[in-house]
Amino acid sequence: MLKATSLRPQLVIAGQEGWLTDELFAYVNELDFGDRLRWTGYVSDEDLCALYSSCRHSSTLPIYEGFGLPPLEAMACGAPVISSHIPSITEVVGTAARLVAPTDVHALRESIIELWENADERQRLSKAGQTRAAEFSWERTARLTRDVYESRTRIC
Repeated sequence: MLKATSLRPQLVIAGQEGWLTDELFAYVNELDFGDRLRWTGYVSDEDLCALYSSCRHSSTLPIYEGFGLPPLEAMACGAPVISSHIPSITEVVGTAARLVAPTDVHALRESIIELWENADERQRLSKAGQTRAAEFSWERTARLTRDVYESRTRIC
């Protein structure tokens, strides 16, 4: 995908090694990104915030996702986000992220190129993402969860 353009982005893959990581490493190494690829392994919350805050965009493309915390974290840090057009992600990010089918490499490629080249769109998504992320908090989650339990108690 990146080899087909004149763009020279740095790809950073952050996260602890886990299930099927060996297969991922083998596949990505075959692509020969050279010095444009960085594997960070586990990163602290502080370092993750720094990565999100300094990236041109963040891409997280799950096929199945329970909630969508990675795109939400990225948006909270001001990163323009490209993510999967699946119900759980759409519910979390709303219209504050670029959404593509998680297996549509052509749509992903076009979204990456547009965000790489279009500073106005990156800025728009950054601001929209921060606004959307501000709607979520652990306090609000706890309050809504308590309200559900209390409403179920009244019914029973």
